[in-house]
Amino acid sequence: MRHIDSPRNAEIKERLKLKERRGRSRSGEFLIEGRREIERAVRANVRISTLYLQKDLSAPAGLAKLIRELEITGLDTVELSPAAFSRLSFRDNPDGAIAVAESWDTRPGDLELARGSLLLVIDGLEKPGNIGALLRTADSAGADAVFVTGEGTDLFNPNVIRASMGSLFARPVVTANEGELLDWLERRGFRIVATSPAAHHAFWDCDLTGGVAIVLGTEHQGLPMSWIEAASELVSVPMHGSADSLNVATTGALLLYEARRQRR
Repeated sequence: MRHIDSPRNAEIKERLKLKERRGRSRSGEFLIEGRREIERAVRANVRISTLYLQKDLSAPAGLAKLIRELEITGLDTVELSPAAFSRLSFRDNPDGAIAVAESWDTRPGDLELARGSLLLVIDGLEKPGNIGALLRTADSAGADAVFVTGEGTDLFNPNVIRASMGSLFARPVVTANEGELLDWLERRGFRIVATSPAAHHAFWDCDLTGGVAIVLGTEHQGLPMSWIEAASELVSVPMHGSADSLNVATTGALLLYEARRQRR
């Protein structure tokens, strides 16, 4: 195991670039912080090159066994001083483990899905907390895949990984441009159910069985007209109070679990 004490070490400075999207894009790598998230990444066969551990901090339960398994594959394990680890960490209460992993770019054509699959499409979302929460919900509700479109979406933002609690690694997550994805869904016979506040039907009145793609847009702008026009059905979440909209992650949870209820 190597050791790094100085927070100004050249390796630490280089890894700090992975906190920014530009650095992640250039290197093809990203940071995973936290024992649970690292373990889930490993179980999903995400390629991890380096594991940083904070010195004098008790290893989280289960991490020692994971380290032994990874070291067999040639993992580079580095012990950091508390000051060096703190500079690399992005959490208030870190558990002492940060991994450097290789990012990926899964496209629609890479997937093999059953005809009756339940899909979630996230269009144009930028807030990492919302993206992460939707990935976590899609995993919990048993969605078969998640598709993300739009330039603002950054799957490998550390806050996406944290908000997803590692669910980014649990299901296929695919990036695609809007036209490519619309064509792919149409050719495979998926019905598109799009959310719109102007819809006349509540989401619980919609048939969400069979091959369905639930499409969510941003809270402020909603979905572009191309999704609205391609939709088999537009649905809304009925609002009974003074609020005129819900958080997009909440809306996604309602629809995904209604789909799961109908598929019992």
